[in-house]
Amino acid sequence: MRIFDPHIHMTSRTTDDYEAMYAAGVRALVEPAFWLGQPRTSVGSFTDYFDALIGWERFRAAQFGIRHHCTIALNPKEANDPRCREVLDVLPRYLAKDGVVAVGEVGYDSMTPEEDDVFARQLAMAVEHDLPVLVHTPHRDKLEGTKRTLDVVRESGIPMERVVVDHLNEVTVGLVKDSGCWMGFSIYPDTKMDEHRMVAILREHGLGKMIVNSAADWGRSDPLKTFMTGQAMLDGGFAQSDVDKVLWDNPVEFYGQSGRLTLDPLPGFTGEAQEFSGNSVLRGARK
Repeated sequence: MRIFDPHIHMTSRTTDDYEAMYAAGVRALVEPAFWLGQPRTSVGSFTDYFDALIGWERFRAAQFGIRHHCTIALNPKEANDPRCREVLDVLPRYLAKDGVVAVGEVGYDSMTPEEDDVFARQLAMAVEHDLPVLVHTPHRDKLEGTKRTLDVVRESGIPMERVVVDHLNEVTVGLVKDSGCWMGFSIYPDTKMDEHRMVAILREHGLGKMIVNSAADWGRSDPLKTFMTGQAMLDGGFAQSDVDKVLWDNPVEFYGQSGRLTLDPLPGFTGEAQEFSGNSVLRGARK
């Protein structure tokens, strides 16, 4: 199984996670800029973080045979903090960097006027820099938040096919499908979406424009949830080609709109049999 995890926060993960991901078939990923668990208090803390995403984390992933890309933005939660608004002025220089494949995560947390403004301004940056957009839907009042999200995206003028609306569920998927945007699903152990519900959604809505990710972060999460979703698809009667479409072809097609994906294998790595059983994963080997 070859996997592109299109939304995973590797800053919060260990090197053991990278090893397990490689062994399970992960060969490429996108790490969106996000909240770090406590408030940042200056623009400098953002720029240090962005520098780590485009530099250190890309290097760290490469040590384990995985191509690392990222998205850059002021995230919705921090859009409400006036200390963070100056970040918008430094974003353009990061959006021009190699390996930055979208503007994100943008969108809503509490659906405040401040979030409206920051969301619209960053959509305008995406248009200016000819980049796709990764949109975060709110954890609370998700249906209304998704409706409002789609309204703002339409008003921005960005082509809908250049937007993925993430963290969807059974209630919101139809709205996003009808809009023409890509549909993103975060597979978690306890919240958001699980692999078995995901299989049911794929069966009902089809495979087109479906993006499945682990979104693994500081909380209880699992960077192998993409692999588990692929296995659940096979167990549910989907073909291997269907799994390939959802876990590789779709994210490549979406983020490929940036023109900045690098997907050739890293030198010095050779694949071994990739199996997952319980908590054990066969490790990939360095030459």
